[in-house]
Amino acid sequence: MLWGGHNGSLELRAEGGTTRLHATFPYGAEAEIAPGRFERIAPRAFAARIEAGEDIHLLAGHSYDRPLASRSAGNLRLTDGDDALTVEAEIEEGTTWARDFLAAYRAGLIKGLSPGFRVPRGGERIEQRGAGVLRTITAAELFEVSTVTRPAYSQAQIEARAWETHQDRQPVRVPVYALNRWRA
Repeated sequence: MLWGGHNGSLELRAEGGTTRLHATFPYGAEAEIAPGRFERIAPRAFAARIEAGEDIHLLAGHSYDRPLASRSAGNLRLTDGDDALTVEAEIEEGTTWARDFLAAYRAGLIKGLSPGFRVPRGGERIEQRGAGVLRTITAAELFEVSTVTRPAYSQAQIEARAWETHQDRQPVRVPVYALNRWRA
């Protein structure tokens, strides 16, 4: 049976035990990180580590214990453009966390993408906005991109298409983890 759904800009296609992921994380979008605290990531903010060929991971829920793909493994490609970061990966379904990720997505629990990065000195611009603050990240060291249940940037959402058997549609119960976004 072919199963598919659309919920934004992440697409998954599976054949023969490997799932192909295509996603975009848009630049210039604003997110309210906390009440009155807004954040925007400027175009090509992640370019330095991407263009240098540094290792970056695709993770489930910002957990390095649940890697789905990486540049060093050769199954993750990142393209930093003027309008978005594009993520392409092949996810092997041989690990429990990869199967859990796919099952959680199919159940509608995974809603989007979230980058894990560190902002170096001089890589941000802070502006007062009424009683709040807008942080524009102009340069950041990208270490990972994660599939998450609730992305801070609502425009970074997901879509999936996959081949599956009837056993793949069985309900799965997984623990719920708080989003541990880390930035310095």
